[in-house]
Amino acid sequence: MAKKHRQKPDNLLAQNKKAGHDYNILDTYEAGIALTGTEIKSVRDGKINLRDGFARIRNNEAWLENVHISPYKEGNLFNVDPMRNRKLLLHKKEIRKLGQLTARQGVTLVPLRMYLKHGYAKVLIGVAEGKHSYDKRETLKRKDQEREVQRALKARY
Repeated sequence: MAKKHRQKPDNLLAQNKKAGHDYNILDTYEAGIALTGTEIKSVRDGKINLRDGFARIRNNEAWLENVHISPYKEGNLFNVDPMRNRKLLLHKKEIRKLGQLTARQGVTLVPLRMYLKHGYAKVLIGVAEGKHSYDKRETLKRKDQEREVQRALKARY
């Protein structure tokens, strides 16, 4: 069973705020990511864009695609393509489960956060279902109502 990763890590490097707006997050998984030497240096500098990224299961392996990690400015010939596909490090059982979940229509894997944990780069992957425009409006309305309630409580006390 996957753990729920709701708390914000202290060493957050990048966050995909748009994912919460565009998708209903059903479950989350923490995955390691295979990076080259200059890529990890860029990651530690926070030069990552997760916005258009997604994960895909191919040949019983998990891959992170369309995530931009800027080239390291002092990396010269060791820099790699900023948009290359990167392997996610998960257990076989988790990969199999994610493959079954994404086989359903409308379910995808999106990167939610990238952070450092014990010196290693980790990606929080969300199993997500796309929202319709009316769902997005409902979410915004609910947030506004919660904000109003908080303001009223704050003003009262």
